[in-house]
Amino acid sequence: MAATFRRRLQRGAASTAVAALVLAALTASQAPAATEAAAARKQDPAPPADTPIDGGSAYYTDRPPPNRPVTHHRSHGTGQGAALATGPAEAGLPATVLAAYKKAASAVDASDPGCRLPWQLLAGIGKVESGQARGGAVDTEGTTLQPILGPQLNGHGFALITDTDGGRYDSDVTHDRAVGPMQFIPSTWSNGGPGGTGWGADGNGDGKKDPHNVFDAALAAGRYLCAGGRDLSAQDDLDRAILGYNHSEEYLRTVLSWYTFYRNGTHEVPDGRGVLPVHRDGAGKAGGHSGGGTRHNHGSHAPGRNPGPGGSGTGRPGKPNHPGRPGGSDGTGHTPGGTGTPTPKPTPKPPEPPTEPARLTALERVGAKDLSATAGTEFAASPQVRAKDAAGKAVAGAPVRFTLPESTGARFPGDATTVTVPTDKEGLATAPRLRAGDTAGAFTIRATAVGRTAPAVAFGATVKAKPAPKADKIVRTSDKDLTATAGQAFAEDAVEVKATYQGKIAAGAAVTATMVTDDPKHPVENDKGPYFKDPEATGDDKDTPHRTLTGLTTDADGLLKLPKIYTDRHAGTFLLRLTTADGAVLTVKLKVAAPTGS
Repeated sequence: MAATFRRRLQRGAASTAVAALVLAALTASQAPAATEAAAARKQDPAPPADTPIDGGSAYYTDRPPPNRPVTHHRSHGTGQGAALATGPAEAGLPATVLAAYKKAASAVDASDPGCRLPWQLLAGIGKVESGQARGGAVDTEGTTLQPILGPQLNGHGFALITDTDGGRYDSDVTHDRAVGPMQFIPSTWSNGGPGGTGWGADGNGDGKKDPHNVFDAALAAGRYLCAGGRDLSAQDDLDRAILGYNHSEEYLRTVLSWYTFYRNGTHEVPDGRGVLPVHRDGAGKAGGHSGGGTRHNHGSHAPGRNPGPGGSGTGRPGKPNHPGRPGGSDGTGHTPGGTGTPTPKPTPKPPEPPTEPARLTALERVGAKDLSATAGTEFAASPQVRAKDAAGKAVAGAPVRFTLPESTGARFPGDATTVTVPTDKEGLATAPRLRAGDTAGAFTIRATAVGRTAPAVAFGATVKAKPAPKADKIVRTSDKDLTATAGQAFAEDAVEVKATYQGKIAAGAAVTATMVTDDPKHPVENDKGPYFKDPEATGDDKDTPHRTLTGLTTDADGLLKLPKIYTDRHAGTFLLRLTTADGAVLTVKLKVAAPTGS
């Protein structure tokens, strides 16, 4: 049977036998001491009213795949950090969402260690409630790129809960809707918790309690699951906590199936790339999915189970509610977190059609068309585009890929030539900072919509050569006279100079060395006396005299040692002139003595 996005009309309580089938392997290893501790905690005050925390909204009924083909990822499960077979794409959890679950479980463990809240339970509920925030369509702070809203709780197919927040969280001023990654109803978030203060929490430390933020919502859900001294390693407490979201065996089994699946191993995937659940018959969370992620369709029942006459999926007739649990199987009973008004027995009607996600049809360049940078530096601006639908409205959560040609030396962080980023709430996708290579030239950056046929957007990029370092002064590092005998060479490294610019070391400064005549007004290259050789020349050319050298540069300390200087048969005093493009001039005297006895 295809997975469906089930309406919460059936509120039959779960039998412990069903939970036992799912959790037997998980609870068998519990130590006796833990069992005694759990029993002791039963004396703690009872949790708040055990009613659906999201007001009886809709949920996804997708089940994990029946088989887990072997792939190798680093496990986030119970394998002590070992490399385990984590299975198919469904085992991938979006990075920010996964971080939120783990952070929430850690925070709850610090404040209530006896609860033993596993983060995989939060992941199981998050999968069923919102498809892991629509495959991880969240910003860097963990806030959903588009609001995740359940159907209007107007009594038509769902509970009747009139507006309690003035539309603050759900933008609905007539009735409430479940909101955010963990699907809290506004009244439960604001004032349905202990002491009437609400279950809202600040999980990311920004000073706000936002049900649309996965860190805040995960922490709030964790505290709710642990309320009343529950020990989630105990089967009945685990059942009761999960049923706090929905009073039905089907919901309990669905959450437990994902909980078990995630405990067998998970791996991290980029935000926006998580697997999205499947729904049919027009039911779904308002807003749909946001363009990221991948859809997979699996049967709505666990492997080896067939729905029985009671529709419970257990192979046996449906069971009545457990005693003491509010809410009848016909959808009547007290509504959680609401106004206290009893929910009338509704005439079943199809749920409201969801608001479909905007379909990206175009990418629009934002900012400069052409970008430029100096070789070896970062571009001042990053490529940026806006995603739009056919009506010209911005599309949030759409993945956009920026690609560089392999031939250029420019790179994104991590030496990458391709990056994919989701559009933000304004529909903007901005590439990470781009660093220019060391070679000057021009290239094109392309932005494309992933999974869409929208035309690509091109950005021109130019890398300019580095300006030559300046040097306005050159001095010798030694005042020793430079002498040689005609026909012989001067001492190795006889001439060393230091270049500076405005009193500071001039590293990399270009210097030209020329053997010149002694005409003080119009010195020109000399045709006799000392000379240089080309060290790369071969054959007869290797001894060819060169009296001008270009391309010489100072080192990191502003120092330059000239190549070896040779002499011909001419004796006398000769001049070596060193210059820079910024007007620095140094003249060095070279004395050549006649051979003895000549």
